[in-house]
Amino acid sequence: MTLVQLRHLLSLARTGSFSRSAAALFITQPALSRSIGALEAELGQRLFDRIGRQSELTPFGREMVARADELVLAADDLRERARRLGRARGAEGGGEAGLLRVGLGSGPGAMLMTPLLLRCAQQHPQLQLQVARAATEQLVQALRERTLDALVVDARSLRPSPDLDTRDLHEMRGAFLVRRGHPLARRRTPADLAALRQYPIASTPLSDEVARVLVERYGPQAHPDVLVTLRCDELPSLVEVARRSDAVLLAIRAAAPDLVPLRVAPALAATARFGLVTLRRRTEPPGLQTLRALMRECLVDPAA
Repeated sequence: MTLVQLRHLLSLARTGSFSRSAAALFITQPALSRSIGALEAELGQRLFDRIGRQSELTPFGREMVARADELVLAADDLRERARRLGRARGAEGGGEAGLLRVGLGSGPGAMLMTPLLLRCAQQHPQLQLQVARAATEQLVQALRERTLDALVVDARSLRPSPDLDTRDLHEMRGAFLVRRGHPLARRRTPADLAALRQYPIASTPLSDEVARVLVERYGPQAHPDVLVTLRCDELPSLVEVARRSDAVLLAIRAAAPDLVPLRVAPALAATARFGLVTLRRRTEPPGLQTLRALMRECLVDPAA
């Protein structure tokens, strides 16, 4: 068997479709069928049951996928390590060298994007940095497909999985935020949910944990699917909307220190838990220490 065949096996296990996997692998469907067939013949066991147009893993196939994933990951790590060593030997001007592909969730992106780009430009000119912004589910998929090396996302939005390693956790307080001079900011008493809902409420997609806290504090009408009227993955855009309108922004306080946190009853007491997510057993990419240092510097709550 070859690494190419194992990659074909992993792709087909993900999609369950010969046509979709062939397109993703840039080969023809007959070529993919021959590759999988040859692998099954060598192993003497069926890897997939063909059910209509779908292909489902057999019990032996599931075992093979787990082992194949480990082998392909190890091979990719060896290749990446050799490439980084070659780049490091040829690097000039100091700093780290190589390729770092980072995925940032909406909250971490607002806090880390510019500082990370600036730090690499100033101190690590030989480090090739690629940053992706997307929903957590899409970023995790890209991490598993090895098109990203690391993520910084709200750890509470992740489903527990044995292939993910989450470290460097930073707790960030959430709040209802408004511009200075907002009618709610001038209240002498804390605002309740009815008062908040008189205005547009803006937010990025929220984790199930935050949704649970909102419903516990304020009732079913506070569920994000009901409460939020302006939803966007890009937190900086929502911050700008709150600065220029009467919209109420539900976000981490540190994302917009110029906005005013409202006093609400009962108190919100919700947090985000941003963490660095990588695949287990994978060699650390260059630049990750720089990202960790920036997380310590930037993911800090303002003074209460």
